[in-house]
Amino acid sequence: MTNLLPQTERQNPASAELDTLSALDFARLMNRLDAAVSLAVAEVLPQIAQAIDTIADCLNAGGRLFYMGAGTSGRLGVLDATELVPTFSLPPERAVALIAGGEQAIVRSVEGAEDSAEQGQADLQRHGFGAGDVLVGVAASGGTPYVIGGLAHARQMGAPTIAVVCNPGSPVAAAADIPIEVVTGPEILTGSTRLKAGTAQKMVLNMISTGAMVRMGKVYGNLMVDVQPTNAKLRQRAIRIVSEITGVGSIEAGNLLQAAGWQVKTAALMGLAGVGADEAQSSLDRANGHVRRALAGLQHGGSGDGE
Repeated sequence: MTNLLPQTERQNPASAELDTLSALDFARLMNRLDAAVSLAVAEVLPQIAQAIDTIADCLNAGGRLFYMGAGTSGRLGVLDATELVPTFSLPPERAVALIAGGEQAIVRSVEGAEDSAEQGQADLQRHGFGAGDVLVGVAASGGTPYVIGGLAHARQMGAPTIAVVCNPGSPVAAAADIPIEVVTGPEILTGSTRLKAGTAQKMVLNMISTGAMVRMGKVYGNLMVDVQPTNAKLRQRAIRIVSEITGVGSIEAGNLLQAAGWQVKTAALMGLAGVGADEAQSSLDRANGHVRRALAGLQHGGSGDGE
């Protein structure tokens, strides 16, 4: 019977006496089991790279990035989509996270919501999902009907589909063009997939969304040049970024940002190339937002056009 269960639902022999452990022994065991998660992610890096390029291509072409999941998987999608707005200035309507049961399921379990494939399709239809968009289905078990229904609808529409699952050979993986199967095995607490499986899903989502943003030119070096400086902390970060890129002091970096309307890319390019805000922004527009390409265009008198 056990072998018929998905791996994420099986008992872990290493934690068979979990209720007898001291707090320290429990922490040591959980830490040891968690250490295997990054190794499991390493096994699917080619698929992750394919997902990065697919998402970047879709967003560059004007499409939208959708996440779909239930429970912890759905909440991880919500978290990833939400963070793309302040970190990379991606408009919120271009990163849409759908969770079985709707917004109330973000903070409270909505029993049974994940069991409807039809609801997965309906939620995508409600947002006008089309062939130019891309869908990431997230499901630890790999058997969530809500996600399967969404992926099936997306493929019918001709849109690219990605699955992030933690069991091999699952229906969710079979429903996606790019299956990312991170096999994390049984949990320390049987069936609690918010643990190793959730950690693996978070790592993969971090990779594919951040990698796509890098490919889109929202990073210069390893600095977030599309950050939205919407509070005091982020304004100080913007000043540090411009100072780091241009080599000027914090006061001059602040002046550049003021002149650029607090657009970090524009301010950085102004400082690097010694041009005004309008010329810097025009060069960035020609380079599709890539600072390095825009700088090359200004230095060589070219257009700065990207590939």
